[in-house]
Amino acid sequence: MRRLALALVAFAGFARGTVVLDRIAILVQKAIIKDSDINRDIRVTDFLNNKPVVINEAARKESANRLIDQTFIRDEILSGDYPRASLEDADRRIAELRKQRTPAAFDAVLKRDGLIEEDLREVLQWQLTVLNFIDARFRPAAYVSDEEVTAYYNQHQAELRRQFPRTPSLNELRGEINTRIAGGKVNQLFFAWLDEQRKNGHIEYREASLR
Repeated sequence: MRRLALALVAFAGFARGTVVLDRIAILVQKAIIKDSDINRDIRVTDFLNNKPVVINEAARKESANRLIDQTFIRDEILSGDYPRASLEDADRRIAELRKQRTPAAFDAVLKRDGLIEEDLREVLQWQLTVLNFIDARFRPAAYVSDEEVTAYYNQHQAELRRQFPRTPSLNELRGEINTRIAGGKVNQLFFAWLDEQRKNGHIEYREASLR
């Protein structure tokens, strides 16, 4: 299964109050992905994954793929009039991230990675919007039968008993198993849809190294 969390980080916008000479890196449909979009996406992604920022050819190519996916997702959200997550939702996520570090450390890492909290808020709002879109768009088709729940329980019984020693029976774990199976189906449907968008969409690379 692809790393969904990493596929959800992308946004537009650059250093405020400055003039930056920027290159067009990729054209997707009628949208433009700029060189600075890619570099900013890398910094945000590494920050959220608590990793040092590394901007090299491999990281830029991975980021370019994320941003291409974001273009198709954004078009679908707009055309389908899917709701946007609120800034309050994003602020709650920022509060959770702040708890993982001291306030000084949190701000220091933001500064080190060339970000400000407004950048992070915008990213997290978009990230939550995408998660809501995936749930609304694909979960209705992710039907799980009783037979699938039973088969999953029988196949993973030892693992489930270790994880839920106090509630190990099939009936007690039915809801948990249903959620796991449905989540897997949602991801399969989502990535199949993305693959179809890439197959039928127009993608023009202005930087060959990003292919």
